[in-house]
This record gives sequence, structure tokens and C-alpha cells, in this order.
Amino acid sequence: MTPARRVLVIGGGLAGITAALDCADAGAAVTLVEVRRRLGGAAYSFEREGMTFDNGQHVFLRCCTAYRALLGRLGSERHVRIQPRLEIPVLKPGARPVVLRRGRLPAPLHLAGALVRYPHLSLAQRLRAALAARALGRLDASDAALDKETLGEWLSRHRQGPEEVGALWDLIALPTLNLPAASASLLLGAFVLQTGLLSSADAGDIGFHCGTLAETICEPAADALEQAGVDARLGWRAEGVQRHGNSFVVAGPEGQLTGDAVIVAVPHTRAAALLEPLLPASAPAWAGLGSSPIINLHVVYDRRVCEHPFLAGVGTPVQYVFERGDAAHAPAGCQYLAVSLSGAEREMAMSVRALRERYLPALEELLPGARAARVLQFRVTREHAATFRASPGSAARRPAAGTSLPGLALAGAWTDTGWPATLEGAVRSGHAAAAAVLQALELGHRAAPAPDSAPFAASARAPSA
Repeated sequence: MTPARRVLVIGGGLAGITAALDCADAGAAVTLVEVRRRLGGAAYSFEREGMTFDNGQHVFLRCCTAYRALLGRLGSERHVRIQPRLEIPVLKPGARPVVLRRGRLPAPLHLAGALVRYPHLSLAQRLRAALAARALGRLDASDAALDKETLGEWLSRHRQGPEEVGALWDLIALPTLNLPAASASLLLGAFVLQTGLLSSADAGDIGFHCGTLAETICEPAADALEQAGVDARLGWRAEGVQRHGNSFVVAGPEGQLTGDAVIVAVPHTRAAALLEPLLPASAPAWAGLGSSPIINLHVVYDRRVCEHPFLAGVGTPVQYVFERGDAAHAPAGCQYLAVSLSGAEREMAMSVRALRERYLPALEELLPGARAARVLQFRVTREHAATFRASPGSAARRPAAGTSLPGLALAGAWTDTGWPATLEGAVRSGHAAAAAVLQALELGHRAAPAPDSAPFAASARAPSA
């Protein structure tokens, strides 16, 4: 009997998990190594004072077909829910709450009513915003020239000033691109709008994790990998990748692993360091993708202060707020709100005390009930390099899954999926990397078919849309 071809996967995030499952389904003998003592990569949970906190607030959309399929594979559907139709409560200090809700008309008319009634813009501003949205929807999202300017520059040419950008466009750009419109690539901005909001009426319905990330991703992924026969080695640090003849060797303090193929599913800076000796012409360029940070503030009040399951802020430093008390097992009568701050370069340099002094009063402006409440816990989680920097020029630096060395593939939301750095992009990258090495190994792909190639959905890790 011919021995099974061996595939080594470096990295236990969503991309690595997906790639490992695909390769195992195709009959390969798979070993996955992960430097952390857990799976999930940048999506994880931690415990403090009897509560379970997620490091970030990851959402997805109905059109995130690859991520939703992975949840099905993991048996995690019960830990998520998707809105029956898109609804975003928008709060502004001193103003009545507004709900942006899609209508029942087909796309793109499904959003017309919400825009026409949006009170945070004047009637003239709403009309100009509608014209800009129509023009943005008509751009060719495959045109690389769009990656030469920012979404903000394009919006400015279409009569969208700072007020329109702050009250409308950054509600979309920040959670999906992890940058404000002023800094984000027009290419990715058009991608987000067209597929996440305009491809179909229900494409933008938001999906939430009702359970913790540990319950939804990390723990079921460990079970799924074991059932698939994947040898998952946690706490195993890959320090180098070499090629010996037709084989690859991954070296680390724990020893060496040899395989017929390798999938490197780690962040771009780490991938560049691992693979520069093998790919000296391309790996150094990956570091030029840069990074963009995300901060999450975890605020536990001694009473209920917010009636919305989540909300967006306008005219305030607060971006998005999520009610997470049930998932975190907050004490009875208390409420836990997670504040997600994308593109948080300024906040990354602030101390916990400074963040508390800035954001607790901002929450009180939006949520009057918070003014009389006592804060029981205030925690900060920081992801310094949460995503690659989705600025102009990033498209040219994102590599394809396959490399110049047959059997060596790349995975991760930073690779050229065409999507921003999201849960959906990470899973799609894992499928692409698995397909590349399975083709090189001449193994039939018996896994479920990859999702269609339609552009973006959103997970911010805030997205991660």
C-alpha cells in the first residue's frame, strides 16, 4: 500500500484549521503545529473573575458562505445567530436612537428607505450619499487601478465631506477594513459595499457569536481535527522551513517534522521570516503590508444600562458596542458591554486609565442608564497587528496561495483572497492553500467544494465584519 502523502500545516487559526481539514479529507496525513497552547489564532477567549471574555468582537454576514460552512463542519451553528434582516441601531449623543434597517425591496433598493430616513444627515446630504453609493456600486472591483487611491479621496470627489463620512461611510469602513475611509483602499472599499450590501438584499444581514469564541471555534476545532485524523501539536513553535529534495522539513525546539507539502498559515510578518530563505524574491515584500490595530474595551456594570444587543456610535469616539453578558456569564443583574475600536492607532498608545477616562463618559453620553451605574470591571485587550493594513497598494503585496515551490502554500486573511482581513477571508485562504498543495501532490480533493468566489462579506473583527 502506498503511504499517505504528508502535509504539514503551520498555524492553528481559522486558515490553518480549514486547510488541515481539507487536506485530511483528501486522504493526506496531516500534522498541524501551533505555537499557542490553543487553537483559534486571533480569535480566542480568556477567563477573569468568573467571567469568560472574547479578545475581540467578531461578526460576519449572511453572505459569508465559507465561514458559515466551517461552522457547520465544526458543529457550531447553535453558537451563532443571523439577523432576519439587517438592522443597525445608531446612537448619537443628544439625539434619539435610529435604526438603519433594510427594506423588503430587491437590491439595491432595499437600503433606499433607510438612507432617506437617516436623520444624522440632511436631505441634501442623503441624496448626495445615494448618488455616491450608486457610483461606488458601479466600479469594477477587479480593477487594480482602484488600489491606487483611498476610499476617502474617491468619496470627496463625489461630494462626500467629513460629516457624511463620519456619520455613514465609516460605519462601513471601520469594522470591515479596520481603517477609516480616509486611509483605506478604494479597491477594498468598493469590494465591501458591492458584495456585503449590494449583491443581494439579504447579503448584509449580520451574524453574531452568541457563545464565546472558545465554544464556537477553538474547542470544536480541536474535536474536528482529531476526528479527521489530524495530528495537532499545540505549543509547538516552527522556527524554520527547509526543502530537502522533494520533501520539506519544519524545524523547531521540539525537533523536526518532514512532509511532502507545507502550508504556512501564520501572520504575514511571521511568514516572511520563516520563508525568506526559500522565497527570497517574494517574502520580503509581505512585510510591507503593514498592520492595523484593534482594541476592545470590556465594561461590566452593576446593572443593565443598554437595551440594544449591539449598536453603532456616531459623533462619539465609541464605534461599536456589543452586549455580551449571557455569553460571558456575567453576574445576575449586571451587564457586560464590549466596545470594539477598529483602526485604533491612537488608542493603542493610551494607557488603561486614559482609555477609561475617555470612554466611560462617552458611553454615558450614549447610554443615560450608565450614568448612575457602577463599573465593576474595565478591561482592555489589544491586538497590535490585528489585520494587515488595507491601504492603497496593499493588493500588489498580497501573495497567491500557491508559491513558486510546488507543495509550499500560504494561507491567512492577508493572502490574495480579494477580501479584507476577515473571518471569511481567513477560511477562504485555507481552502485555497489546501487546493494548491493537493494539486501539487496529485491528490483528489474529497472535501466539500470551496465557496463561490464572489467578493466580500464582512467579519469585521470588530471585524474581522
